[in-house]
Amino acid sequence: MPNTEKTATLTHFDSSGQAHMVDVGAKAETHRVARATGTISMQAATRELIEAGGHKKGDVLGIARIAAIQGAKRCSELIPLAHPIPLTKVAVDFRVDAANNTIAIEVTAETVGRTGVEMEALTAASVGLLTIYDMCKAVDRGMTISDLSLLEKKGGKSGHWIAA
Repeated sequence: MPNTEKTATLTHFDSSGQAHMVDVGAKAETHRVARATGTISMQAATRELIEAGGHKKGDVLGIARIAAIQGAKRCSELIPLAHPIPLTKVAVDFRVDAANNTIAIEVTAETVGRTGVEMEALTAASVGLLTIYDMCKAVDRGMTISDLSLLEKKGGKSGHWIAA
């Protein structure tokens, strides 16, 4: 489905310009899904170490997957105006690109609730990539995290949105 952007207002500010948590009490509970992605670039030797499972700290991608899931669960503790929501699913996948020495993360977060899970998916992707950086910084401090973005969201009043 194509993107249909409407005139936007910043919903986290009240009529007098003060920040507030959006009231979602009157919204219907619907199944909501969000997918987010990001990439970490590194030296070839770092990628090879991760792929071979030879890192002395353990399974880098396995630990990053668990960290990403934990990041989604803790999103409302990190993002001040995000609602704590009951997650029903968080899935994390990695794609290693040997030609470009990158690892991409893709996170799918789901809930049945009154507000979306975009922030949970984005937080999870961020935390997963940061965990890769943390585990590998001793061998490659020049890693770069980039392209953090929302790929898709479904559910709620605004419906289905897919990144262009």
